[in-house]
Amino acid sequence: MTDGPRSDVGRWGVSPWQPPTTPSPEPEPEPDRRSRRGSRSFWARCCSCCSCRSGADDDWGTGPHRDSGSRGGGSSSGGRRPGSRPISRGSGVNAAGDGAIREGMLVVTGVDLMCSRSDQNRREHHTDEFEYDELILRRGQPFHMVLFLSRPYESSDRVILELHIGNNPEVGKGTHVIIPVGKGGSGGWKAQVTKSSGQNLNLRVHTSPNAIIGKFQFTVRTHSEAGEFLLPFDPHNEIYILFNPWCPEDIVYVDREDWRQEYVLNESGRIYYGTEAQIGERTWNYGQFDHGVLDACLYILDRRGMPYGGRGDPVSVSRVISAMVNSLDDNGVLIGNWSGDYSRGTNPSAWVGSVEILLSYLRTGSSVPYGQCWVFAGVTTSVLRCLGLATRTVTNFNSAHDTDTSLTMDIYFDENMKPLEHLNHDSVWNFHVWNDCWMKRPDLPSGFDGWQVVDATPQETSSGIFCCGPCSLQSIKNGLVYMKYDTPFIFAEVNSDKVYWQRQDDGSFKIVYVEEKAIGTLIVTKAIGSNMQEDVTHLYKHPEGSEAERKAVETATAHGSKPNVYATRDSAEDVAIQVEAQDAVMGQDLAVSVVLTNRSSSSSRTVKLHLYLSVTFYTGVTGSVFKENKKEVVLAPGASDRVTMPVAYQEYKPHLVDQGAMLLNVSGHVKESGQVLAKQHTFRLRTPDLSLTLLGAAMVGQECEVQIVFKNPLPITLTNVVFRLEGSGLQRPKILNVGDIGGNETVTLRQTFVPVRPGPRQLIASLDSPQLSQVHGVIQVDVAPASGSRGVFSDAGGSSRSGETIPMASRGGA
Repeated sequence: MTDGPRSDVGRWGVSPWQPPTTPSPEPEPEPDRRSRRGSRSFWARCCSCCSCRSGADDDWGTGPHRDSGSRGGGSSSGGRRPGSRPISRGSGVNAAGDGAIREGMLVVTGVDLMCSRSDQNRREHHTDEFEYDELILRRGQPFHMVLFLSRPYESSDRVILELHIGNNPEVGKGTHVIIPVGKGGSGGWKAQVTKSSGQNLNLRVHTSPNAIIGKFQFTVRTHSEAGEFLLPFDPHNEIYILFNPWCPEDIVYVDREDWRQEYVLNESGRIYYGTEAQIGERTWNYGQFDHGVLDACLYILDRRGMPYGGRGDPVSVSRVISAMVNSLDDNGVLIGNWSGDYSRGTNPSAWVGSVEILLSYLRTGSSVPYGQCWVFAGVTTSVLRCLGLATRTVTNFNSAHDTDTSLTMDIYFDENMKPLEHLNHDSVWNFHVWNDCWMKRPDLPSGFDGWQVVDATPQETSSGIFCCGPCSLQSIKNGLVYMKYDTPFIFAEVNSDKVYWQRQDDGSFKIVYVEEKAIGTLIVTKAIGSNMQEDVTHLYKHPEGSEAERKAVETATAHGSKPNVYATRDSAEDVAIQVEAQDAVMGQDLAVSVVLTNRSSSSSRTVKLHLYLSVTFYTGVTGSVFKENKKEVVLAPGASDRVTMPVAYQEYKPHLVDQGAMLLNVSGHVKESGQVLAKQHTFRLRTPDLSLTLLGAAMVGQECEVQIVFKNPLPITLTNVVFRLEGSGLQRPKILNVGDIGGNETVTLRQTFVPVRPGPRQLIASLDSPQLSQVHGVIQVDVAPASGSRGVFSDAGGSSRSGETIPMASRGGA
C-alpha cells in the first residue's frame, strides 16, 4: 500500500485526544491493557494541512464530546433497567430567553420517543435487538413520537424539533438539525402531526438518508403568541442514528433481505483459517447488539477525532475503522502480535468474539493485547454491522504480502535452490482474513459500487497510516491498481504471481520458475443463512489462466515497481511436481510426499530432488529447516514416482509455533533439459474441538447449564489452561481458569448462564494454554421467551467474571 504520493491523502486533523472523565460501567478488562501513544495525531499524519485547522471549529476540538457515544456513553441509560419504556417529563424550566414560563405559552411537559424494544420505532428500524433503552434509528426512515403539552396544540403554534451532535453544532455541517413541524425541512428532514388529542401531540418524523451517524441530543422549541419555550436537554432523550441498508436512498442500501439478515443482523458467524487443502473453521461472536458495543463503536470514531460532519459518509467511516481497529499509529483497539509470546495479554487464538475486546477498549481507552488477522477482521465486522453497514468476514488462502509494490511474490534461492531467507522479504500467508462491506462509491467512476475490501490488519502503510480500503472488488478483479484505496496491495494479495529467482555463479539472479496459480487460490466467506462456506473467488479475480485474468495481471504489473519482470523468463518444462501431505493431528506422526511426473513421451528424465521442511507462522515467516532429504529419481517416459519423507512427533515437537503449520520447500534440477523445479507447500496439524452439550431447555431469565468436554491430544501436560465462554443474548464474555490437564487426559466442566434474549443463539467456547491453542467449540441454543415478555436484559446473563478458577467436574484417562 506504499503506492507513492496521493492526491486523496487525509481530510482530517485533530488536536491530541484527551480521555473523558466519565467512568464506564462495563466489565473489568483483561490485566495489563497497555497503550502506546504516537507523537503526532492520526489525522495530522494523514494530512498535514488538516492539522493546522483552528481549534475553534467543532470538528477539530480537543477531544470527544460526551454526547457522541464516547467512553462514558455506556452509562447513558441513567440507571434504568433495559427493556423499560422511559417517558421524559419536563422539569418546568424554560431554556429559552429569560427562562420565564408565561401564561399561554406552549410548554412541552414531556416526550415519549417510543423507544422500547417492543415499540413500533425499534421494530420498524430493525434495532429491537440492541440491548439499549434509548431510541436507535436508521437514517432515511420515519419514526414516531408523542409530545406532552401544557395545553392543546393550536394551528397558530409553531413546534420545532432540534437535534445536536458535536461540541459546536452547526446547521451547515449537519451537526445541528432543525425540523419545523408541518413544514418541509432541509436535506430530507421533516415532521408532520399525525394526531392532536387534548394535550398530546403525535408526530411522524422523517430523517435524512444522508444524516450523520452517531448519538444526538434531542430537544423541542415552541413559539406561541405568549412567547418562546425551549425544552431543556434530557439525557433520556438521546437518539442514536445509524446507516440504513433498508433505505434505497442511503448509499449503503442492500436490495436483498437475506443479505441484510446475514450481513447486518446476524450476531455470529464463521471464520475460516488453515490452508486451502486443510480448511479450519471457528465460530465468532460479533455481538454487535450487546449493551455497550454501540457506544464502543462511536467511541472509536471519537478517539481519533473524526469530524462529526464527515460521519455520514460510509467510505470515510470504514476507512477510519480500518485504521483504528489496530493500535499502530494512535492507540487503536487491538495490539497486533505475531511473535508467539502472549504472556502479557491474550493469545489471539483464545478470543471467541469481539464483545470483550470492544468493552475493554471502551472502558479503559487502552489498546487490548493481542490480535492477529482474524481478530482484527472479526472486530471490524462487529463495528461495521453495529453502525449499519452490510459486512462479512472473508478469508483468502495463500495470501501474498508484497513489500516493494512489484505486484509479484519474489522468492530467492542459492545455487543449490536452498531458500535465501535474508532476501525473502515478500511472504505468502497461509491465509489472511479481511472484510467486505457494501456501499456505493460516489468518489469513483461508475461501475465500482458494491462490495469493498476493508482490512484492519496492520501490514503496510497507506498515506502514512496503517489502514487499508475501502477498495472496490471490481478494481481488484480487473487489475485497475490506480483506483483508490490501496488496490495495488490488495491485488497482489489475491492475484500476483510467485516468481522464483536462483543465484547464478557470478552472483546475479535469474528467474527459473513462475508459478501463476499460487496466490489467492481460494477466497471464502460464510454462506447466507447457513454455516456452510461460500466460494467468492470469482468476485475477486477472473478464472486462473483465462485471457481476462492474464490481462488483469499485466495491467497491474505495468503499474508496479518491476514492470519488465517477465522479460528474463525462459523455461522448458516437461517434468511436473505435486506435493501431498496426509491429514495429521497434533501429537501424531505424519508423512509428506512429492510426486514427480515425466510428461515427455519419448525421453527419460533424471531429477535431482531436494526437500527442506520447516515450521512456519501462518504469515509465511518460517523457522529454520529441521529436516531435509535429497534424492535422485529417474523417470521413464510418461512415468511417475513418489518420494516420501516421514516426520515423527518427536522431530517436529521442539519447533512447533502457532497454528501448527509447516512449510515444505521442494526444489529440483532435471539433468537432461536443465529444467528447474520449485514448489512450496504448506500444511497444518489439526487440533481437537471442544464438545458442548446443553443440559436442559433454555428460557429467558432462567438459569441454564452447559457441559464442556475436552481431551488433550498430546502426551504432555497442558499448563495454565484457560477457557473462554461467550454468546450474544446468552453469556457476557467469561474467563475460566482450570489449571493443568495431564497428557491424553479428558476433562469435563459445567457452567451456568442466564439467557437475556430469545431466539436461536450461539454459545462459543475456546481453550488456550502455552502448549496448545486454536481449540474451539460451539453449540446452538434455542431460547424460549420468558412468560408474557419479549425478554428482559438482566445482570445474571450479562455478568463478566474474569479469572474465575473452575474445578473439574470429572477427569478421565485416554
